[in-house]
Amino acid sequence: MARIEIKSEITGTVWQLKSQPGDKVDEGDTLIVIESMKMEIPVITEDSGTVVEILVKEKDPVAEGQVVAILEG
Repeated sequence: MARIEIKSEITGTVWQLKSQPGDKVDEGDTLIVIESMKMEIPVITEDSGTVVEILVKEKDPVAEGQVVAILEG
């Protein structure tokens, strides 16, 4: 199984976690929602797999390019 790193595309604050470790996700599923400049931006997976780890929690600041979740696919 391949290890897949999911990265934030923007700088902002984690607003909501939509997935937890152990969840099975499909391509296009939202894992995390990040708030930036009063907009809610979803972090979407481009691959199917199982969530192994969520590396952030709600209200954490995140930077563009930061790894926020790990999938196995």
